[in-house]
Amino acid sequence: MSNYELKMPKMGESITEGTIINWLVAEGDSFEEGDILLEVATDKVDNEVPAPASGTLIKTMFQAKDVVPVGGVMAILEVSEEVKSSEKKDVTLSAVEASQKKKEVKKKRTVIPSVAEKSPSNSFSVNNTNTFFSPLVIKIAKEHHISFEELARIPATGKEGRLRKSDVFQYIEEGRPFKFAQSVAEKDPTAYRIPQLNFDKGKGKVIEMDRMRQMIADHMVYSKHTSPHVTAYVEADMTNMVNWRNANKVAFQEKHGERLTFTPLFVEAVAKAVKDFPNINASVDGNNIIVKENINIGMATALPSGNLIVPVVKNADTKDLKTIAANVNELAGKARENNLVGDDIKGSTFTISNVGTFGSVMGTPIINQPEVAILALGIIKKRPEVITTEKGDEIAIRSMMYLSLSFDHRVVDGFLGGSFVRRVADYFEQFDVDRTI
Repeated sequence: MSNYELKMPKMGESITEGTIINWLVAEGDSFEEGDILLEVATDKVDNEVPAPASGTLIKTMFQAKDVVPVGGVMAILEVSEEVKSSEKKDVTLSAVEASQKKKEVKKKRTVIPSVAEKSPSNSFSVNNTNTFFSPLVIKIAKEHHISFEELARIPATGKEGRLRKSDVFQYIEEGRPFKFAQSVAEKDPTAYRIPQLNFDKGKGKVIEMDRMRQMIADHMVYSKHTSPHVTAYVEADMTNMVNWRNANKVAFQEKHGERLTFTPLFVEAVAKAVKDFPNINASVDGNNIIVKENINIGMATALPSGNLIVPVVKNADTKDLKTIAANVNELAGKARENNLVGDDIKGSTFTISNVGTFGSVMGTPIINQPEVAILALGIIKKRPEVITTEKGDEIAIRSMMYLSLSFDHRVVDGFLGGSFVRRVADYFEQFDVDRTI
């Protein structure tokens, strides 16, 4: 019998260290040649380190979650027979290389900084549990824009609750069902190893967020982490549209049995502008931009509880005003009665938010992921404006509204964003006052 130093193997030209995930053999345990002694992780792959020969584990020099440089001694083994250095290297590296081939990382995507970037260490524990995120899992999370909060919700199948690469990929393939679920409670402010500022939050009535409010909060934070938001503003003279609606809303309801609010008119004009600028109707998938075939307009709607939801008018560009009005009224009614079903809120490709409903002059909305833009519509307000007539410039009372478009600057530049919101305003201003119902 002879002692043998089990060292951290070199697992790639650019890899200088590895993190011990967990030991599969304890001190004093015996093993056979080829048995897996421990699992280690790098920022590229997770690997299993096999025994170079039969023997016993005498002493471990590092514990789970410790970072060990390549060549560093991880344990002292007592092997049943002396193994030459070259043979030891061949045995260890061949097994590691085989493991690497089995664990090739899926197609890479663009890495967008996320909350994961803020972690000062390569390992990560959640709420003082045994949950451990290896460097490989963290790398995959960054590539798919998955925050640590979302990682903590993924069912883990590894030893002692460890999240494995396969768990993450399976979760992604399932459509990330817990993407906007309730966040993990953070009773310990150091649980995520992110520096916390100790603000005095003051005293007062404590209101616990309901599940939907927590989902909304998670969605908003996720969106701001994911998309660099830029907002463009224009104003539109809504006088023609306002006058036409006021003159025709009663007749419209009598003829079609539907109330004619401004929302169907907004949806109709926005759908036309989206058709003119299809790249605004998109999502980002790594290095790819997915321009959607359908134009489905989501309309941000307040529920009786005060929470926000986004029912969707599907294929809005293919529908006439009567049908759009019927869709809008049905969805708004369901929202008021809390009767919206899953299909009512799925598939949005572009969202509008009528902040003017609450008296706001304008807003800076947060993008409804995975879309790349959202349009806020302010209050329609009468004010004196300078207009050009046959007599020259005159001051007249006009119904004016501000439009603000927040867009994802990763894929939407100022020209596209500005041109699109200007086109919407043009459709509003050029509304046909002689239009029949």
